[in-house]
Amino acid sequence: MDATITLIVNGQKRTVVTDPERPLLEVLREDLGVMGPKYGCGEGRCGACTVLMGGQRALSCVTPVGSANDKEITTIEGLADGDRLHPVQKAFLDEGAIQCGYCTPGMILSAVALLEENRRPTDEQIVEWMNGNICRCNGYAKILNAVRRAASQIKEVKRS
Repeated sequence: MDATITLIVNGQKRTVVTDPERPLLEVLREDLGVMGPKYGCGEGRCGACTVLMGGQRALSCVTPVGSANDKEITTIEGLADGDRLHPVQKAFLDEGAIQCGYCTPGMILSAVALLEENRRPTDEQIVEWMNGNICRCNGYAKILNAVRRAASQIKEVKRS
């Protein structure tokens, strides 16, 4: 049975009438035209569909849209501030941590969630946190460098 679901996607209130058990990923892409989150495995194992829901990392392919009702959803499209990239986005570019780009939105959002929780992660903590995101191009060294760089830049911004 369909329900009216309200999502706040990248700062904009959006309403859909749909089955509340439908995957959030499907609603974002098919109903709302938000293409940043990618379909990877459909089982919550690859991280390509990662979004932030209420500031927390969520795997949108296995998250029922009903559980996102009235929650803030941030996708890669909502990270930048106008033309100014989020520090994690900039670090990924600066470190060349983008190869084919398929995993990149999920990787970046996972890194943002990590740095919101832990501003000074060790390499081991970064690897453990990012373990749920798969890069088919095997760009893990550059991704680790990018998260390290973003952590240092975010620390610098917070001090000033």
